[in-house]
Amino acid sequence: MQILPGGLSMRNKPSENIDRLTDAELVVLYRESGGLDVLGELYSRYMPLVYGLCLKYLRDKARAEDAVMQVFEELVAKLARHDVREFRTWLYSVARNHCLGLIRKEKGTATTQLDENFMESDPLLHLLDKKDDELRLARLEECLEQLPEPQKISVRLFFYEERSYADICDTTSYNIKSVKSYIQNGKRNLKNCMERHGAAK
Repeated sequence: MQILPGGLSMRNKPSENIDRLTDAELVVLYRESGGLDVLGELYSRYMPLVYGLCLKYLRDKARAEDAVMQVFEELVAKLARHDVREFRTWLYSVARNHCLGLIRKEKGTATTQLDENFMESDPLLHLLDKKDDELRLARLEECLEQLPEPQKISVRLFFYEERSYADICDTTSYNIKSVKSYIQNGKRNLKNCMERHGAAK
């Protein structure tokens, strides 16, 4: 059973051996069967990521926990309709849009002030959110591998693992000024590389 802060959990026990399936296999199985145990297994793998994302946006533990469950409810219908090939990236986009929708609804406006980390994230997330094109995602990975090592490490930790600047400093021993520089330069280099291959649009 997947446990989150505040006691939040995914309680349904998946069918036998279902936990051995890949994300892609679970997506296909859910689209074919509509089984909530299948979706529960798939979602449980990323609940900590979704919770962390919601907490960063909503800045309240109880609201973040509610949002995690609301996102799951959205997935019940959305995943049945969409041909999702990169579940983690697609889920990140769904959760992010859900949180922004809550904030916009509260403020009564289409704009919201995000913290520095998310302002930093948006350009690359725009590329990552293009979930309907496996070639583009493969090209992004190729471009990432071409980055200088400090940029590659910092970008992976920041965008793929959702690590904060401080966490990256602790993990790598880079100072925070260097981390910000590596992320900025890495992001620019990725964008340029993708554009050279016609994969950024």
